[in-house]
Amino acid sequence: MALPGTTEEPHHDFGSFRVGGKIYVTVPPGNEHIHVFLKEPDRELALAAYPEFTEKLMWGGKVVGVRLAPAKAKPAVVKAMVQQAYLAKSSKAGRRITHFPNG
Repeated sequence: MALPGTTEEPHHDFGSFRVGGKIYVTVPPGNEHIHVFLKEPDRELALAAYPEFTEKLMWGGKVVGVRLAPAKAKPAVVKAMVQQAYLAKSSKAGRRITHFPNG
């Protein structure tokens, strides 16, 4: 990952990408999906805009992001979601974007 301060580390059986020790993406075995940890407004926007390749990501009984099928998504959309998750974890303010690129 080319995002500043990003490290790649194992997380149980998953790969994970972190900034400041905080996970913003996990990659389950098989690489068919990625888990992108988005804050609620961004998550709801992504789920509404891209139901064909996103679904709610449940973690510990609550929704924490989206499960995304990259093979079905445009690269620009995946990149925007990953960047948004990164920004939320890398800053105390949790900067936000108001939309993702057109699918």
